[in-house]
Amino acid sequence: MKLAASSPMIPGHTLTQKAELLKRWGYDALAVFQPLAEWDDGVRRELASLESRTGIRPVEFVLIDDIYGHAMDPDPELRARCRAMYLDAASVCAEIGTVTEIEYEYGARDPLPLFHPFQQLDEGQRDRFLDFYREVLEVVEGTPGRVLLEPINRYECRYLNLVADNLAMIEAVDHPNAALLPDTFHMSIEEVDVASSILAAGEKVAHVHLGDNNRLLPGHGRLDWESIFGALHEIGFTGAVNLECSTEGDPAESLPATAERLRALMGA
Repeated sequence: MKLAASSPMIPGHTLTQKAELLKRWGYDALAVFQPLAEWDDGVRRELASLESRTGIRPVEFVLIDDIYGHAMDPDPELRARCRAMYLDAASVCAEIGTVTEIEYEYGARDPLPLFHPFQQLDEGQRDRFLDFYREVLEVVEGTPGRVLLEPINRYECRYLNLVADNLAMIEAVDHPNAALLPDTFHMSIEEVDVASSILAAGEKVAHVHLGDNNRLLPGHGRLDWESIFGALHEIGFTGAVNLECSTEGDPAESLPATAERLRALMGA
């Protein structure tokens, strides 16, 4: 396993500065959540050479903007802009061998779904989403890049909240570059047991987002991290576990301490 942290959590104005701090703090890798407005050829070259210059490997790449999460939006212009951004992110993944992810939708729901969890896609929604997933997968086909499905909790997405539902979509596309990205925070809301769901996903798990049940650093909430990492060991997971959560206090103190705690679990 490789230990990673997400770029917005790390101080610094450049990816290089962030990577250098991560190296000092005991991490192996960086997950890049790149603002679309700041994405240009210079940043792309910096990203491509990051590992050779810093020893920190980019393991995830996502372009972020207000249009994120609208790939299935009924507004054709918004949908087209979002899809173009996802396809650009996939091209970066194909180039440098990272993962990226897509979801059916992403964003706070209004009204909140207090009484209707686990809504299911109808046949038309399912087919349209699978068509889009295949389109993005074509970009990374034949490369080490992968396009993953991330189950999102009911308060941020109406559909595909459960690991099992996302696995069904991955099985339907039947593509070697398709796999699952479980997020322990989202799973803490939707799954009966996080570790059991990881075991059920097995070899389809390609990358993991770490956050406690309160979306703070692992160990700052109520999740059973020993069982979660036990499940990752049992399925033979060798990818990256990436902090995608909030920090408390000074990251120069909290992130090194978290690395030490997670290293013990990774080595158990």
